[in-house]
Amino acid sequence: MLFVAYLILLVYFVLGAIALSVISRRQGRQAARGHRVKYVTYFVIIHVLFLSIAFSQHAFRLLSALIVVGGAVELTMLFRQSGFNRRAFFALSLALFVLVCSAFLHFGRLDQGLILFTFMVLSIFDAFSQISGQLLGRHRVAPLVSPSKTVEGVIGGALVALASSLLLKELAAADGRNTLLLASGIVFCAFNGDLAASKYKRTYDAKDFSALFPGNGGILDRFDSLIAGGAFVALLELLGAL
Repeated sequence: MLFVAYLILLVYFVLGAIALSVISRRQGRQAARGHRVKYVTYFVIIHVLFLSIAFSQHAFRLLSALIVVGGAVELTMLFRQSGFNRRAFFALSLALFVLVCSAFLHFGRLDQGLILFTFMVLSIFDAFSQISGQLLGRHRVAPLVSPSKTVEGVIGGALVALASSLLLKELAAADGRNTLLLASGIVFCAFNGDLAASKYKRTYDAKDFSALFPGNGGILDRFDSLIAGGAFVALLELLGAL
């Protein structure tokens, strides 16, 4: 099943490259260069995480811990750059981050198949939301929090992710109905985790959390949905719902 999952990943990367070429032709040479940088960086990030899950869960746990620590640093840095404004908002945000990340760290200890299923659904949703949004986006879903997100993008990403989850249901060890329910919950939490991260950035008037990943922003720009979706699955496991 690992081979099938990786094959699906490669096929989607090819489709993504085709879609980005269409988008780039619409937006010009400079935008095309930015898309290429973002695509290559994303390709590397996804492969590092996929390989860590597939071949060394200890490595994935280490990466998860680095994501959590780096995310906390980014939250603090934006707060510091603002001149330590909105202290109550920062304290609440940090407390929620620690709570969610506690569940996310537990996520790294779950069954390998379930981790890989969650990661695949999240990655597909994230990638195709952006592609669908740039190709078809007309209506903003949360203009005050995340102006670039569109209803069409979210729907497109969700549909591809849910359809893909059925191809990956063996990883989740579930039937079709339960696979779709699980994938729906993952997508829902990933989307809201992304919105929460965007809300934090807007509060402190920042476009990205940092410039760590070329074209992809910082740790929380890239991994906010993974943290939220992983925490959701970990919570289900702790409650005995999986």
